[in-house]
Amino acid sequence: MSDATSPDSLWTHPRIRSLFLALLVGACFVAGPSSAIAAASLVNKKAPEFVRRDLSGKLLDLARFRGKVVLLNFWATWCAPCQVEMPFFAAWQRQYGAQSLQVIGISMDDDSAPVRKLIARLKLNYPVAMGDEKLGASYGGVLGLPLTYLIDADGKVRAQFQGETDLKTVETHLKLLLSHP
Repeated sequence: MSDATSPDSLWTHPRIRSLFLALLVGACFVAGPSSAIAAASLVNKKAPEFVRRDLSGKLLDLARFRGKVVLLNFWATWCAPCQVEMPFFAAWQRQYGAQSLQVIGISMDDDSAPVRKLIARLKLNYPVAMGDEKLGASYGGVLGLPLTYLIDADGKVRAQFQGETDLKTVETHLKLLLSHP
């Protein structure tokens, strides 16, 4: 084998090295902890519509929030990372609500009693509805919690975060969506 085609010489070739680094950076961006993507990504697709009653009894129709940026968060009371991020979502609702943000929580618990207790303890200021397998399936399968979607004013999913996520990354995406109505 000549030196020009040996495996060691390929790593020293500038184009091969650049291609490898670009692929590595891209893989880290897609698979990194701050942007873990569920298997069935909905990014750049229309968000599945749903109509539910929230826990206060009000009708919660995703279509009614057209024109707003929606942070849609699937969670459960037993999920520790969920409980960490929900107070941030409540703070963002207060901070960015006037800029057309609407946070919506979907609890994947089986019973609403512990959900109501947690909502009261965390003083959540956004609607929370109970989810089920059908709603989860419409969002590609809720295979891990938390699962958060950022939906733009036109109803398209623009970001999807699964698992424990860097909240600064989520807020950066959120601010970008709010600044481009």
